[in-house]
Amino acid sequence: MNNYVRFFDTTLRDGEQSPGATMTSTEKIEVARQLARLGVDVIEAGFPIASPDDLAAVQAISSNVGQAESVSTWAEDSVRTPVICGLARASTQDIDAAWEAIQSADYPRIHTFLATSDIHMRHKLRMEREDVVERVSTMVAYAKQYCSDVEFSPEDAGRSDPEFLYIVLEQAIKSGATTLNIPDTVGYTTPEEFSALISGIIANTPGIDNVIVSVHCHDDLGLATANTLAGIRAGARQAEVTINGIGERAGNTSLEEVVMALHTRRPIFSLEHGVDTTQITRASRIVSKYTGIVVQPNKAIVGANAFAHEAGIHQDGMLKHEETYEIMRPETVGLSQSTLVLGKHSGRHALRVRLQELGFDLSDEELQDLFIRFKRLADKKKVVADADLVALISDEIYQPPEVFRLKDAQVVCGTLGMPTATVRIIGPDGKESEQAAIGTGPVDACYSAIDKIVHLPNELQEYNVNAVTEGIDALGEVTVRIQVDSEQMAAPQRISPQREQLQYRTFGGHGASTDVFVASARAYVNALNKALAALGVPIDKPIITSNSTKGKD
Repeated sequence: MNNYVRFFDTTLRDGEQSPGATMTSTEKIEVARQLARLGVDVIEAGFPIASPDDLAAVQAISSNVGQAESVSTWAEDSVRTPVICGLARASTQDIDAAWEAIQSADYPRIHTFLATSDIHMRHKLRMEREDVVERVSTMVAYAKQYCSDVEFSPEDAGRSDPEFLYIVLEQAIKSGATTLNIPDTVGYTTPEEFSALISGIIANTPGIDNVIVSVHCHDDLGLATANTLAGIRAGARQAEVTINGIGERAGNTSLEEVVMALHTRRPIFSLEHGVDTTQITRASRIVSKYTGIVVQPNKAIVGANAFAHEAGIHQDGMLKHEETYEIMRPETVGLSQSTLVLGKHSGRHALRVRLQELGFDLSDEELQDLFIRFKRLADKKKVVADADLVALISDEIYQPPEVFRLKDAQVVCGTLGMPTATVRIIGPDGKESEQAAIGTGPVDACYSAIDKIVHLPNELQEYNVNAVTEGIDALGEVTVRIQVDSEQMAAPQRISPQREQLQYRTFGGHGASTDVFVASARAYVNALNKALAALGVPIDKPIITSNSTKGKD
């Protein structure tokens, strides 16, 4: 048994199934690039059959991040070309789509799955055990004809009969599977149970020595990281994870937690991995920005409080010796202090250098657009922090196609009258439209005014405000999540790989400004543009439907 643990990142597939985590193709490519810089071994780029957009995004990642020639144009020499994986149910249509999406990658992998628990076979698949075994054998072999690297997952393995699992996995190996992934799909098991399951599979599955055993855990009981580490100690040598632990329901195993557990407790695990831990913080921030899912302050490793010491006794101990209350240094996860201070007197070159240090390689045009926003921000703040720059990049560069663009926003509010907002928006025809509205608050009024111009019926499902840095001059960051009204519009849908049914997509929006009201307006327009892009609305034509302000209060 080797001592190297592969990291299989599914942020772009399982992570994107989180409500509102829909990303544009440009954002997905940027996340994939950061995952490559991070050093993950495998990137599960998506579920290609889910929708034409998903297939196109996986194709783009395969060519931009999955080819050594492309990687060399944007990454340092130390960045390895990762395996690019596409998910497929155990069907020929899914496998065909997966291969179409990943075939341009230097190291492609098809990941197919079929449920093996009695509850899934009875109620979802409506298949007998022998039928499941036959399907697994046939579909793994079908995938093998396309791709030498095939991964198979027995869905809901945590609740499956172990004796039946041994039979299914043996057939998968005989049919050509190179990785066997054991998922705790609903986060049901305890560490002791999951460890026993992995140990039993390794001990009782013929041919297991010729494949890699993988683990994929969910956090429904808060045990995903513990179960993953238990599986690794039992002999698994691939961990399937997501950045910040995002994913359906309670989420997936957090990459940063497993990596830092192996790193910090090296004497316990005695295992190696290829992850560059100094890239963890940047990966966390970029995923949070693009998905609109805020990292909780007390989140291990990447939360705002992870290296904060408030209690007096803790502070005293830290001053005397860092290791009294810190089991890892902030620098280890990429929180080292910047030596280059940016302010209003900084030029384009200094800005470009700092952005390159942060891992961003912008074109001259993108740099110029960002520099204008940077100067405006620097006039309001003495020092522009790294977090400010990342927020500006998210707000300025990585945006969906602009059907509508916010030009101006103004609000009047307080205790003396009804909150009133006025917005000026440039439409797809290039013409400016101006509308005003009242609301229960300034944001409600603003969104109502925007609705009078954009006319896209939707429900606002989530609204979050976050200060990027400390201080009264902090850049405000707003994220929103909307769902298009399916009764009035042909709402965008995608197939859920687990439930095998169409689901309405939700869309996240992001905005940043020293004025929280302006950031809120930008975030809402950003989300609307994402929805319009998914609807396939031509950028040269405005949409005309009935108004809706539902959910903006």
